[in-house]
Amino acid sequence: MHHFKGRSAVAGAAAGAVLIAGSLTGCTKDSTSADASGADIGIDIPRDDSSFWKSYERYLKDGIAAGDARTLPITDSHNDEAQLKANLQHFEASRVKAVVIAPQSTPNTDQILDHLSYERINTVVVDTEPEHGEVYMVVRTDNVAYGTKACEFLGKQLKGKGKVAELQGALVSINAYERTRGFAGCMKAKYPGIQVIELPTEWNGDTASAKLQDTLAANPDLNGVYMQAGGVFLQPTLSLLQQKGLLKPAGQPGHITIVSNDGIPEELDAIRKGQIDATVSQPADLYAKYALYYARAAAENRSFPTGPTDHGSTIVALPNGLEDRLPAPLVTRENVDDRTLWGNNITR
Repeated sequence: MHHFKGRSAVAGAAAGAVLIAGSLTGCTKDSTSADASGADIGIDIPRDDSSFWKSYERYLKDGIAAGDARTLPITDSHNDEAQLKANLQHFEASRVKAVVIAPQSTPNTDQILDHLSYERINTVVVDTEPEHGEVYMVVRTDNVAYGTKACEFLGKQLKGKGKVAELQGALVSINAYERTRGFAGCMKAKYPGIQVIELPTEWNGDTASAKLQDTLAANPDLNGVYMQAGGVFLQPTLSLLQQKGLLKPAGQPGHITIVSNDGIPEELDAIRKGQIDATVSQPADLYAKYALYYARAAAENRSFPTGPTDHGSTIVALPNGLEDRLPAPLVTRENVDDRTLWGNNITR
């Protein structure tokens, strides 16, 4: 297993000053309506091949349409670091005061973030927590808790015995690293009788399906799966299990207990059908809402204290900024129809 790099001191701002400077044109999303002449915020989404990120983008557009922020047209960096830099060049040339980004490869963002700070552009980071580089606010949830909640649910369902395949993301990503750490630490401490088969996937559904197929062939007694991202792993996993005759409803002999992360509508439907058993709901609606909220505050150079907020979260101090840690509930058959879950409210 790869080991995630620890934090270091924030890099010098001027050292990254040449990184983004230039005149490349960013890649904009045509469907976003925003008047660039009055915009003071730039927003980039990291990818559009995941149900979770599509939902996040939809919530962003709803907030923008409601007047929550004045933004340039949303750009999409397609999980490509070079494209993210190009999109940020476009924002900088447009003289924005704040940007919202969700970099997926967090070890490589220090110069980007420090350059933006050097240019007096505040940065709101969504979903991931950069370990280097100055940030105004990080909007995310406790990803170690994701892994811990998944472990505790699986451990209880399997009564502390069996084999579990863990479909990990890209372990250079802090989210995959933290979910893996939470899951592994909990399993070791509470359920040593469960064997965890770690399957790194780089957040790729095809890779996950291929590795899970090999795992099932070598371990026909596999009785659990932990998917670190339902948005990319759910459909490939269900399709494979269906093909193998292993997609048996919860409660029936031979059912493979599955816990996921994201809380997309498709996961909630799968819980209702008994195809999977639980997910940790990553709040796409709150990510969008508070990304816009903090971006507007960043453009106004407002400051925030650490501690509990008025929206059920906690702001904590990081070595390089602040983080608003939003709640992320475990969803099972018992609460899957709760109307407060964002996956029950977004239109598909």
